[in-house]
Amino acid sequence: MRKLTRHWSLVVAVWAALGTIFQLYTAWIGFLPPREQRSLHLFFFLSLAFLLYPARASGRDRDPTLLDIGMMTIALVACFNSYWNAFDFNMRLEGVSPVETKELILGGLMIVVALEAIRRAVTPVLTYMILLAFLYLFTSEYWPGMMNYRNMPYSEIIDIMYLGNDQGMFGTLTGISTSMVAIFIAFGAAVEQLGLGRLFNSLGSRIAGRQVGGPGKVAVITSALFGSISGSATANVFSTGSFTIPMMKRIGYRPNFAGGVETAASVGGQLMPPIMGAGAFVMAEFTNIAYIEIVKAAALGAICYFLMLLITVHLTAKRQGLKGLDEADIPTWRDVLRDAHLVLPIIVLVVMLTMRFSPHMSALGSIIATVLVACLRRHTFPTPAIIWNMLVSAGFNTVIVALACLGAGMIVAALTVTGLVISIGGLITSLAHGSLVMAGILIMFTTLMMGMGLPTTAAYVITASISTPILTAEFGVPTLSAHLFVFYFAILADATPPVSIASYAAASISGGSPLATGVHAIRMAVAGFIVAFSFLFSPGLLMTGTISDTIGQGILVIGSLIAIAAGFTGYLRDRLVLPLRVVACVGGASIALSHNLDMAVRIGGLAVLLALLVAVPRFWQAPVPGKPEEASR
Repeated sequence: MRKLTRHWSLVVAVWAALGTIFQLYTAWIGFLPPREQRSLHLFFFLSLAFLLYPARASGRDRDPTLLDIGMMTIALVACFNSYWNAFDFNMRLEGVSPVETKELILGGLMIVVALEAIRRAVTPVLTYMILLAFLYLFTSEYWPGMMNYRNMPYSEIIDIMYLGNDQGMFGTLTGISTSMVAIFIAFGAAVEQLGLGRLFNSLGSRIAGRQVGGPGKVAVITSALFGSISGSATANVFSTGSFTIPMMKRIGYRPNFAGGVETAASVGGQLMPPIMGAGAFVMAEFTNIAYIEIVKAAALGAICYFLMLLITVHLTAKRQGLKGLDEADIPTWRDVLRDAHLVLPIIVLVVMLTMRFSPHMSALGSIIATVLVACLRRHTFPTPAIIWNMLVSAGFNTVIVALACLGAGMIVAALTVTGLVISIGGLITSLAHGSLVMAGILIMFTTLMMGMGLPTTAAYVITASISTPILTAEFGVPTLSAHLFVFYFAILADATPPVSIASYAAASISGGSPLATGVHAIRMAVAGFIVAFSFLFSPGLLMTGTISDTIGQGILVIGSLIAIAAGFTGYLRDRLVLPLRVVACVGGASIALSHNLDMAVRIGGLAVLLALLVAVPRFWQAPVPGKPEEASR
């Protein structure tokens, strides 16, 4: 973001706060008609991007230029035109009613400023993908084979992208951003400003700080709790990693390993109920499944993911002989209890969701509860300055999500209207040759590559629109299982080298290598791969099958992850030799994913594998090196 001078800083803060107030007000009174609500949502947050983000990195120390103000003005006029003429746009027939000259001009200009805003605030990669989508629309009649489509004139493209109500810039995805995501971002800003992050830090340190490798476990616990609220892996790294990474380094963890722990834990925060980041709200809209049902289905998988991280941190510390924190460095239970009242709004959120209140009403009720609960203690009392910072912070954070949904909406519209979604789906189906495993692998790589350069929400939306129909229609995978599969890999892309944005953030704190940090992160995040593929084959982890199936699948996945963690770290009860580490990794993954075998056979095989990992090192143990572990560098 820009470093603004005093007067510009006030202008930008006021505009961001007004955008948040608009979201809170419409959530309170009931949302405006869809076209009007979405138009005003972009009116605030598309224009705000040009005040917050410069065109080039060299402009961060300068106030907005005339070009910035000009592009902001175009965004304001185009969005206001959409709001003012919402009734006429709703009544027109797409592809039949003529497109007026004014709409041709404003629609084209808004596409240009949207591309520039996305390039500045989100990522240039998403901008390039949108440009490729438009290039395809303009040249679709010249492409061969499955890419061929009829001629698409400029007026028809504007009709789809600017005037359309269900797709394009004012389509369903922008509707999700304004009706659900923005209000939850405001809730996250409220609890963060009032001290919930401090509570999570103190609680994590109190629970795990004194244990073996305590700071690593503190990082996992704190990031799991805070990440569910923040919904952003990079923000989570900077918020919690700024103190957990130095703590890990201080007791002996190598910089790359410490950064990898924080990266994997921060990425996984988006898997942790009750909020799970913006993608979960998009999933609820895509699937027409109640948000609370998605939260319940994702809970056990998230537990498995973070157990893997805790086990890896513990075994690494045991292998290296690391200790925990000194008692003097750990907050007391009194410190924890001073902020304990701040957890009540999260309880309110869960209760309201369970009672089938809509997500936006649940978030709004939780925001009100946050302010009221904060009044109970003097040190958390919501002063006007804190309330102001909450409104401004929420506005700033909404910009990126709003633009990501806007960009994804344009890409999905291009894929849908040309039928390319069906063509790509057919190609994946053909390559899979009727194998669900192969289809899952192809979709996994597609999502990971997409997610390396895109925000989680955009990567999930684009890939889900292509791949989930394949999984459900061709292979009979339940809808929720298919969407959670894609959602997991859209999240894990943030920890996947070589383009791992969260790893770069962690490395900037640890002083380590971003690439090596990403390697450690994805190694610890392998639980996400195991859980995601389990979603395709078994309802157990989703808790939609029988109780015995859920318990059995949980035991298999957790036991397999223990074996894999032992293989990665080279330690379980004693140090493991290299051949035994390979057996642990391959055997653990095979047992977890062999869904065609009887569960009793798999559990028996798991028991044998773990027994071997405990017994064999008594007779065949890896030598203890005379210098610190190289594996954690």
